Amino acid sequence: MPRLEEVANVVLRVPSILVLEMLYKCDIDSFTDHLKARTGDMLFKYKYVIWNMYYLGHIVSAVVLLLPLGHIIQLYLHVLCALLLYMGHQIVRDYVRDEPQYGYDGALFLDSPALNRFVTALTSQIIVSTLCAFLMRTRHVWLFSAHLLPLLARVVSVRLDWLLTLSSVAMMITGAEVAVFLLANFFVPYRLARAAYREIMVIEVTELFRLMAVGVSVWHGFAVPVLFSVFWYVLFGVQLVTNYGTVTAVQQGLLLYFLTSVSECCASPYSLLGLTFVVSYTALGLLSLCKVYLGGFSALQNHNVMHRGVTEGVTLLLLALQTGLLDMASLQRCFLLFIILFIILISTLQSMSEITEPVVLGLGASRNRSVWKHLRGLSMCGFLLVFPGFMAYKISQIFSMDFWLLILASSCMLTSLQVTGTLLIYSLFMVEVWRGAALPCFDEIVYYVNGVCRLLEFAVAVCVVAYGVWESLWGEWSWMGVSIIIIHSYCNVWLRAQSGWKSFLLRQEAARKISVLPRASAEQLHDHNDVCAICFQDMTSAVITYCDHFFHGTCLRKWLYVQETCPMCHASIKPSSANPKAAADEAPPTHRNPPPSEQPPSPETHQQEEQGSQGDSVYSAETNCDESDNKYSNSERNCSKESLQHLRYGANGDSEGVASTVPFCLSDGEPEVASQELREAD
Repeated sequence: MPRLEEVANVVLRVPSILVLEMLYKCDIDSFTDHLKARTGDMLFKYKYVIWNMYYLGHIVSAVVLLLPLGHIIQLYLHVLCALLLYMGHQIVRDYVRDEPQYGYDGALFLDSPALNRFVTALTSQIIVSTLCAFLMRTRHVWLFSAHLLPLLARVVSVRLDWLLTLSSVAMMITGAEVAVFLLANFFVPYRLARAAYREIMVIEVTELFRLMAVGVSVWHGFAVPVLFSVFWYVLFGVQLVTNYGTVTAVQQGLLLYFLTSVSECCASPYSLLGLTFVVSYTALGLLSLCKVYLGGFSALQNHNVMHRGVTEGVTLLLLALQTGLLDMASLQRCFLLFIILFIILISTLQSMSEITEPVVLGLGASRNRSVWKHLRGLSMCGFLLVFPGFMAYKISQIFSMDFWLLILASSCMLTSLQVTGTLLIYSLFMVEVWRGAALPCFDEIVYYVNGVCRLLEFAVAVCVVAYGVWESLWGEWSWMGVSIIIIHSYCNVWLRAQSGWKSFLLRQEAARKISVLPRASAEQLHDHNDVCAICFQDMTSAVITYCDHFFHGTCLRKWLYVQETCPMCHASIKPSSANPKAAADEAPPTHRNPPPSEQPPSPETHQQEEQGSQGDSVYSAETNCDESDNKYSNSERNCSKESLQHLRYGANGDSEGVASTVPFCLSDGEPEVASQELREAD
């Protein structure tokens, strides 16, 4: 029963963490300050004993927490047996104390009420002894029958005042048995630790790897995330039940009552770690629901580590440690926890936006006819567009405007801006579907839409930095604020500006290279009589490279965003002479048919490929360069999937060119996969 073992492995370790939590919250200093003793020496001894018990409690709880599952089960069985023995002694002690009140010390069989009381007590003691023997898996029931001694004495009519003494003797006998058992098993934790150490040292690896292996083994063996999550839920449930119905809970309201309860359950390192895993699992659940809503259960196969709630959990832990959440008072901790959870929610919405964007753009680019899929994608975009703004409005109503609040509000605005850009590009796709033809300069429109969105994001980031600098100079100054401004300036201002400028330069360079290439005349296009080797579409206009290959100008320009070589023969697009126009004039007026090794694929060949012919060797001949030309490496001859994706979404990672023709080279790699990608883009 592996599932039962997994449940037991978690449930049986939770009490140890609860004990550690209570010990952490226990104020030993305040307790020892109220101690009273006759002399100062006695007071010092009392404090010494209490502090040793406090530390011993931590050690014992940690040892129990790290015990193997089998030993933990045995420990709980022994604890249960000890509780049963204590209950048996209490029953006998109550019987002995109550018997003199009835005033009968004669033979039991001569008095019916006395006999009934005796039978009841004897039956309960027999049950207790039997259960103890069953739990300890032994047939020696007499080992757990010391508490029967007063009852046996009552059978032989021993005086009632002696029964209490016999009850104390029975308790001493049981105590001696427990002491012998503890002494016999005193070194069990030491032997377990030694055996584990020997197993670790047997592994012939480096010290660092050995420590990592031990950490991973403990993490998976103890199910640390699930263990601390269950511990936190137990703690939170107890907190809710304890404060439910109180006057404070009624006055606070539901939201404040919930936040107060959560803040009370993160007052120690153990509960904070539990809250971290709870937040991580909650974020994972929300992201999984988003994936299922957009793409069904098959979408859950995407195991992107950034969309598994890890980021949200780590963010919570780092913010809590950085801001000193554990050392704050209850009200301050509640306030700060609200801000941290708000940040986590914004991060989750950003991850949902990253999941939604490719799905919605894919629906538009692929001309999907499923209305339900479009409605789901648009409804998710509408939610991500409206809800962040609503959150920013609400938090601005609760708190006064400052640098930290502006950062939160700007994060909400950035999420809404990204979703707006996605909806605009999706609308362009739908316009193409409605027109039944491609929009002229579609790539340029998509680029400018993305450019405007990125420019607005950059403006928001600059405003946040400017406000932070102004507040630091003329308002409250702190190292934390300055560090946040520096990080924000680098990540959201400098990197954004650098990426945008680099994208702009790439487009300008590609446009400059295309502008110096000679244009094909109508006679040259007639003599060429072929399709563009990049998009497989007929050419009504084309540019001629210096290696005498014909391509659409827009297709070749997008290819130049990635590399500066010809898609067919990988020759350099740059002119060989210093004067590009001179190199252009040297181009032949009529196009000669290229050799078979350089001919682009014909429409018939392309049609055969679409019908699934796998054995045609034309593509190999069409896409391989001459073997004698050794100055180009194999890596330049093959177009990887990463290059294809880079071309599809533009040089700066935006969605440029999703619906239009995608430049790529059919080489040794995957002709049919590439053709399929192209057909989807068309």
